[in-house]
Amino acid sequence: MNTYLQKEVDKIKKEILSLGALIEERFKESARAVKTNNIELARFIIEKDVEIDTREIEIEEECLKLLALYQPVAIDLRFIVAIIKINNDLERIGDLCANISQRLLTASDNFPLSYNYDYTFMSEKTAKMFKMSLDSLVTLDIDTAYQVLVMDEDINHMRNEAFGKMKSAIKKDPENVGNIINIYLISRHIERVGDHITNIAEEVIHLVEGEIIRHKKL
Repeated sequence: MNTYLQKEVDKIKKEILSLGALIEERFKESARAVKTNNIELARFIIEKDVEIDTREIEIEEECLKLLALYQPVAIDLRFIVAIIKINNDLERIGDLCANISQRLLTASDNFPLSYNYDYTFMSEKTAKMFKMSLDSLVTLDIDTAYQVLVMDEDINHMRNEAFGKMKSAIKKDPENVGNIINIYLISRHIERVGDHITNIAEEVIHLVEGEIIRHKKL
């Protein structure tokens, strides 16, 4: 690999990992805001989403510049394309953190809530997946990446479980259906975070093995 290209690739890798660490923390903050009904923290997460958007654009532009200037091939090309995709997934997770926070703000209009749901376990499991996906990117450890794919099914199950409990709550308290649905949508946002984390793990697997496993059953 060209020495200058190697330096630029290393720089981009550091930037994507830094962005990933930032968004990982934002997800934990959004989960904490929901758990503690911290309205100020929710507002902070929403306001700071623009920072994530800006950094996502900067990383994408750097990747495109390298593609144009050096026309990399083989593993170098796979790496840069993977970073572009992971960069997009991270930005979407940032958006979902803002969405989770917005759900809390909307629910706070009806505070104290007529119905609430404990998302602690679901959030903690998703946060663990997030850390594992970023670790797998750092070390190119596909065993960890494959574990993330398996764990995503647990998140889907927890989303379905939340949906079932929300349906029961609506039957018992139809006057507050709007508030209950709003609380349920938090589980949908967390589940979507899990989907994007899974995408990151799949990109790591593709980067190492050269095989696209998206849509394949394990």
